[in-house]
Amino acid sequence: MGTYAIGDIHGHLSLLKGVHDLIAQDMGRHGPGQIVHVGDLVDRGPDSRGVVEFLRAGIDAGQDWVVLKGNHDRMFLRFLKDPFEREPGLRADVGWMHPRLGGAATLASYGVHAPGDRPIEPVHQDALKAVSATHRDFLASRPTMHRVGDVVFVHAGINPTLSLTEQVEDDLIWIRAPFLEYPGSFGPLIVHGHTAIDRPTHYGNRVNIDSSAAYGGPLSAIVIDGDGVFHLTEQGRVLLTPVRP
Repeated sequence: MGTYAIGDIHGHLSLLKGVHDLIAQDMGRHGPGQIVHVGDLVDRGPDSRGVVEFLRAGIDAGQDWVVLKGNHDRMFLRFLKDPFEREPGLRADVGWMHPRLGGAATLASYGVHAPGDRPIEPVHQDALKAVSATHRDFLASRPTMHRVGDVVFVHAGINPTLSLTEQVEDDLIWIRAPFLEYPGSFGPLIVHGHTAIDRPTHYGNRVNIDSSAAYGGPLSAIVIDGDGVFHLTEQGRVLLTPVRP
């Protein structure tokens, strides 16, 4: 039985439904499997609320889905808690509502009026009314790591100097260079997103599946089974051969 993984969604509900359709077609040929979403449900895209609700409702209905927490998901929650609390993964002068991060698009999807063009305090008050406790609880309860046999799924990566049991959330949702530049084995194969690239790529010790949906690229899905790691396409499975970073 294969395990499927979907990259960073960033508010693109139509793309998410499209890759779920691809997975359903593949399951029709190869049998059922668990679906892991590697986080960043929200920000930048047009329907973050719809993405959260689609995933929440699916899990509530009994779908075998895992949804991990991404850094953008945590920034959203942190803003709702305290819009002035600093996010450790960001520069001190940058907050979730900075245009580059896409927080305004997320709040707009929840019906908050002109979130990027008004003072933070009234936007925060409107956000507290607009975002249901159900959605807040769902996002807050997302795990940061999921393991299936010899494969570990995380949002950003792992700290190569620590064991899997010693990993901390800040690294799991924010890490880049120490993980991306590490040439050795992590033990299990690491499947992650967070760092946008053109297409899913297998680097031998890790597989990056963030194909830049946040920036106009596609949303990608892979499947891992006893025969290897495959990118799911409209034409079927495409084997991902390991390449050097």
